[in-house]
Amino acid sequence: MPPTTNSAPQGQNQGQNRQGGQNQNRRPRNDMPKEEKEFDERVVHIDRVARVVKGGRRFRFRALVVIGDHKGKVGIGTAKGADVTAAVSKAVDVAKKNLVMIPIYKETIPHEAEAKVSGARILLKPASPGTGLIAGGVVRVVLEVGGIRNALSKSLGSANKINTAYATLAALESIEKADNWVTKANKPNAAKKVASKVEKVEAK
Repeated sequence: MPPTTNSAPQGQNQGQNRQGGQNQNRRPRNDMPKEEKEFDERVVHIDRVARVVKGGRRFRFRALVVIGDHKGKVGIGTAKGADVTAAVSKAVDVAKKNLVMIPIYKETIPHEAEAKVSGARILLKPASPGTGLIAGGVVRVVLEVGGIRNALSKSLGSANKINTAYATLAALESIEKADNWVTKANKPNAAKKVASKVEKVEAK
């Protein structure tokens, strides 16, 4: 009798080897290199807005986005889109075009600041190390992405999130660095007054 051949198992083994070779050459999805984002993007609020047209109401989405690099750069943007993804991407672009630098001193703000935008009024105060952010909602997000770790805040007006975000940004923009403070030591006429006093004392 002719010897029997195991053709089917050999074909299966060859197919398995081919599949194994293909799987070995493929890169796992988890090992794909991820692009590092320059800014920390936070979606704070999303609204559904309606516009009345001839055929009925047309719905769109409005997104409020806050971005920052945790090193003093902060930006806020609002935009509308046909869907949530489009609204968020547009808002991020708007925020990148309106970045501002905020002064940071020992992980807090140099001095107290207050600002009002429409009905929202925000008060910010510096805090000692270890206090953390005593803030809630939009104010906390703006301070976090800006790199401020210790601060006190109080909302004294409207709770509208968009106005609150812009009021917080306005308060941060109004903060002056310690070098720009006007004190008795760095007033324009301070040196002359001190010199005249010294001359009078010496004359006596």
